[in-house]
Amino acid sequence: MKAKKIVPLNKTQQHIAEKKKLKEIIAKKSEELNAAIKELAYQHEEKEKRAAELIISNIEHVIQSEEKVKRANELILANIELAFQNEEKSKRAAELIIANIELAFQNEEKKKRAAELVIAKIELAFQNKEKGNRAAELVIANIELAYQIKEKNKRATELIIVNQEHAIENIKKDKKATDLKAINNELEQFAYIASHDLQQPQFLKNAI
Repeated sequence: MKAKKIVPLNKTQQHIAEKKKLKEIIAKKSEELNAAIKELAYQHEEKEKRAAELIISNIEHVIQSEEKVKRANELILANIELAFQNEEKSKRAAELIIANIELAFQNEEKKKRAAELVIAKIELAFQNKEKGNRAAELVIANIELAYQIKEKNKRATELIIVNQEHAIENIKKDKKATDLKAINNELEQFAYIASHDLQQPQFLKNAI
């Protein structure tokens, strides 16, 4: 087997080969750098996520602490309210005792009032009887009053008739007076004409 013969490269070819090799090295380094940048960015992103999670955790811890403080305050208030309610219950118990005493007194008063009501009913029955008597008297008085009103209406009707008759008589009198006045006027005119006629011949005689 024959050995390969190594052909020496000229300077241009050598320069191209070195440039190609340099490009390969730069490309490889660029890939490694990009990979390192990506890794660094990923790590940075993870750190930011962890930091955000820590912030959220701290916020939750603060909220929980505040909730615990609120719960503690609520428990304190609840204890205060419970103590107040117990005190109010004691007051109510005392008030109930007083109310029972007052109720017993009121029951006794009710018994007295019941006895007074019995007496009042007897008096009311007597008064109702008296009212019945008064009602009968009022019925009689109303009957008499109705009769008197009827008589007054009758008298008023008679007076109206009399007034109408008087009015008719007055109208007749006025008519007669008017007729007489007209007759008098006619007589006066006749007397004037007659007097003038009587004076006319005397005037003619004197003229002759």
